[in-house]
Amino acid sequence: MSSDKQLQDWRDLALGVEREVGRAVIGQPATVHLINVALFARGHVLLEGDVGVGKTTVLRAFSRAIGGDFERVEGTVDLMPGDMIYHTYVDADGRPRIDPGPLLRHGERLVTFFFNEINRARPQVQSLLLRAMAERTVSAFNREYRFPHMTVFADRNKVEKEETFELASAARDRFMFELNMSKPTDRAIRRSLVFETAFHDADALIEQVTPAMLPWDQLNVIGALVQKSVRSSETIERYVLDLWEASETPQHLGIRLDGVDMDRLILAGASPRGMSALLRAARVEAWMAGRTHLEPDDIRAVLPAVLGHRIFFTPIYELRRAELAGALVGKIMDTVAAP
Repeated sequence: MSSDKQLQDWRDLALGVEREVGRAVIGQPATVHLINVALFARGHVLLEGDVGVGKTTVLRAFSRAIGGDFERVEGTVDLMPGDMIYHTYVDADGRPRIDPGPLLRHGERLVTFFFNEINRARPQVQSLLLRAMAERTVSAFNREYRFPHMTVFADRNKVEKEETFELASAARDRFMFELNMSKPTDRAIRRSLVFETAFHDADALIEQVTPAMLPWDQLNVIGALVQKSVRSSETIERYVLDLWEASETPQHLGIRLDGVDMDRLILAGASPRGMSALLRAARVEAWMAGRTHLEPDDIRAVLPAVLGHRIFFTPIYELRRAELAGALVGKIMDTVAAP
């Protein structure tokens, strides 16, 4: 099969996955689409959102549509790194036993790993997860365990701050996207969610999703093929480099935010890894639109999700991140001229 035909067949599968998940999760089309983009760009996703907006449901729906195994871990203050690797207990005969923990028990079939309330977990646990995300391996029991097809989704509790450990900048930079999954505002969707009993049973909703729609063990191969097949022009390259510079020194482009000393705002702009993630995601966006070349709209479609959590503010402004990050990215998009 030619690579063009293979990419077209996979594009149909990717769009089909998005449609199937959209049957189980209404009112979140942007979030569903960007999770799908991250999946084929082979990037991890950090989710924020209020309690009860459907974060777990959307990930379970994706896991069912993709195939492979799903694992969920609850972040707690007493969770230790070893708890991710092994599970100790006393069996029915009173003998101590050690079984593989959530990271290891599925082997290479682990495809979707959901770490709920990651900022409740200690930094040591977050560090272990970072290695798993970066290398898709961990060392345990004198051997190395691989999970090459795994995508990590983490949820950060943005309401409760007691007994939490804020993610370090290196941890946040490991996530391709940071997505804010907010409550739907459309009144008709709100009515459906509250009054239509079909949306009261998450398990029944998940069952409606067609299972194992694609060969999940080929995601890495197809992801690499997508990256090779979508071209960028010199004008697009200049545009991306201008965006990168704007993330570091926005004041040089005349960007201003009310009540902010712009010369003291930025501690560090986007990293090379962050800009690479931007291009990877944009190429998938173009591929899903049926094109083999990048357009400015592909960049703009993924820029807020890629860039917002990768601009690091000085301590005095970091406390206002929720307010400033989105506003700054919006100003950058409005100011940097697209080709």
